Amino acid sequence: MNIFAELNKYDYEQLVFCHDENSGLKAIICIHDTTLGPALGGTRMWPYRTEEEAITDVLRLARGMTYKNAAAGLNIGGGKAVIIGDPRQDKSEEMFRAFGRYIQGLGGRYITAEDVGTTVADMDLIHLETDYVTGVSPAFGSSGNPSPVTAYGVFRGMKAAAKLAYGTDDLSGKVVAVQGVGNVAYNLCRHLHEEGAHLIVTDINEENVSRAVHDFGAKAVGVSEIFSVDCDIFSPCALGAIINDDTIPLLKAKVIAGAANNQLKDERHGDQIHEMGIIYAPDYVINAGGVINVADELQGYNRERALKKVEGIYDNILKVFAIAERDHVPSYRAADRLAEERIARLAKSRNTFLKNGKTVYQR
Repeated sequence: MNIFAELNKYDYEQLVFCHDENSGLKAIICIHDTTLGPALGGTRMWPYRTEEEAITDVLRLARGMTYKNAAAGLNIGGGKAVIIGDPRQDKSEEMFRAFGRYIQGLGGRYITAEDVGTTVADMDLIHLETDYVTGVSPAFGSSGNPSPVTAYGVFRGMKAAAKLAYGTDDLSGKVVAVQGVGNVAYNLCRHLHEEGAHLIVTDINEENVSRAVHDFGAKAVGVSEIFSVDCDIFSPCALGAIINDDTIPLLKAKVIAGAANNQLKDERHGDQIHEMGIIYAPDYVINAGGVINVADELQGYNRERALKKVEGIYDNILKVFAIAERDHVPSYRAADRLAEERIARLAKSRNTFLKNGKTVYQR
């Protein structure tokens, strides 16, 4: 891999390799863009087969956070970190404290959080070495479990998508098919149930399905059946790449709005559902409640203030649809433009000069 060519491809700012022989730490921190502020993104721990695979993943994830944070209206940039290792057996206090020292050494350019393979307990260990970490235990001023807040944001975004599709954001009487009923989706189902929506659910975990059936009167269907059920809204809340060549012909919903990441297998699938007239709420815009919530910790966490910001996902989804109409593009492309246009505006305003020609700030 030509690393500098990869960095140049999407204008990455920094790639940091972290190694600690005593603890076995092998980690990579990627800062993609800090135009809007310090980079914030979680630390993923995964048994990557090769170092190149880890680099490829952290580059992709960091750039994704730039777009997610920008579209959410946050004053933070995009970054991510990966630790190479098996989270089931390779973790140790020494490892996470060593990693925390590397984060501290960046002086606030990168702020970390939980991700796949890491937990609140891991963030607490990192916090022993640096303040540049979010998602720690509530005892340290954290926001706690982000799932309910993420779910609330998805609910708000779903209402915005319904308004475009049906002329009203009232979801009472609407049939919503929810794929995956984990922590986020369970809380989403609670909001939908309280509004009077009818739920159809599936999950590979039977306990999750039974809980939704018991608590919300949901109808349970098989994992492969969820795509073809008669419904108004399809809500993917489990695996990525779920909108693909096999599933698109089965869909009967007029709206796709869910919590899962990377819902489109390929960009062409976003084009395809657009041509079919399906209203798609782009995943990284609608599921931004979690990062909005932890970003509030940087100001000293206030739940009421955080939830108010999460409510704004409704307006962000409407902005995406407005750009899609303005530019005659699918909504997934419009989401990128929402983020890119905001970054461009801020970059221009920050590269300002005094009348006497002296540079005030120039990145």
